[in-house]
Amino acid sequence: MTSKLKLLVATGAVTAAMLGANPAFAAGTTAGDAITNNVTVNYQVGGVSQTAETDSDTFTVDRKLDLTVSEANGAAQQVTPGQTAGAPNPAFLTYTVTNDSNDVVDFELTATQQTTGAATPFSGTDDFDVTGLLIFVESGATPGYQPAEDTATFIDELAEDANATVYIVGDIPLSLASGDAAGITLTAAIKEGATGGSLGGDYTVNATNTEDGTVNAANIDNVIVNATASDTDNFVISAANVSVVKSSAVLWDPVNGSTNPKSIPGAVIEYCIAVTNATGSATATSVSISDDISALDLSFYATAPVTGPATIPAANGVRSALACDGTGTNADVGTLAESSGVITGDLGDVAAGVTETLLFRATVD
Repeated sequence: MTSKLKLLVATGAVTAAMLGANPAFAAGTTAGDAITNNVTVNYQVGGVSQTAETDSDTFTVDRKLDLTVSEANGAAQQVTPGQTAGAPNPAFLTYTVTNDSNDVVDFELTATQQTTGAATPFSGTDDFDVTGLLIFVESGATPGYQPAEDTATFIDELAEDANATVYIVGDIPLSLASGDAAGITLTAAIKEGATGGSLGGDYTVNATNTEDGTVNAANIDNVIVNATASDTDNFVISAANVSVVKSSAVLWDPVNGSTNPKSIPGAVIEYCIAVTNATGSATATSVSISDDISALDLSFYATAPVTGPATIPAANGVRSALACDGTGTNADVGTLAESSGVITGDLGDVAAGVTETLLFRATVD
């Protein structure tokens, strides 16, 4: 074997190895491009070189139609019961649609609910439906779905190898518990491009090869690899699990004082409203309390009377993680107000695994 032959064999082995690696290809040469191949034939007659003969062949690259749809986050999207599709905190899922074709195309978009009981991609099984599903394409400068910016409802004139971000938005029902899930599938269908501002029609597969070497649209065959593609993402509920317990204790009465007091007229009653958010729940925000005693035989006890239980603290609105027993160190960080017998209190945020209490006092009429 000559050195040249050895080199050729070695080169061929390397080439075969590279081909076996299955490299990833992009969309490829653009549909409609002309590829011309020239050939030259040199020859001699009687040892004299003659005029070379040449020829060429031209063909038009056909249109390959293909796409990919994928959810964008790799995890379920957490939402809260009652969250809507509107600002300022819209509920939305994010997908990416990629044009794997070798031409500019449009995409029609549809959203479907998963069947209840089916496994969702990231968390649990589907056990609720989102209402008012809508689809929008990222078209503004701000990342993430922006109701005022992202208003397009189909993908228009997406270039080859390019991708677009798509949002499915909707309203989350109330009365859902943490861990409830809803799967939503986005399907994209390839439509004809080249008409900006409107959704194109369906591509058709040519019945026969129309290739005749002339570069024009009529000579481009359509090869449909995939006309549609889809992927599924899911919402998962992150909810607070709030419970409330209301209790009362007699602190003082005008006969017995603070020693074994009874709930007789003139007695001071302390009410405890304990709000608990269960462990593992989402933080309950803007927790407020309203308690109407206007129709009861009670009067709000705002300050200690001139004569009466000097040992009874006059403060209302004490918030504490302690039991409502009137003892211990309480943090007066809550707010409480009374108007016409309606007591309102603000506990702010109550984190998971926390109990916070609000106290108020009233006298028996």
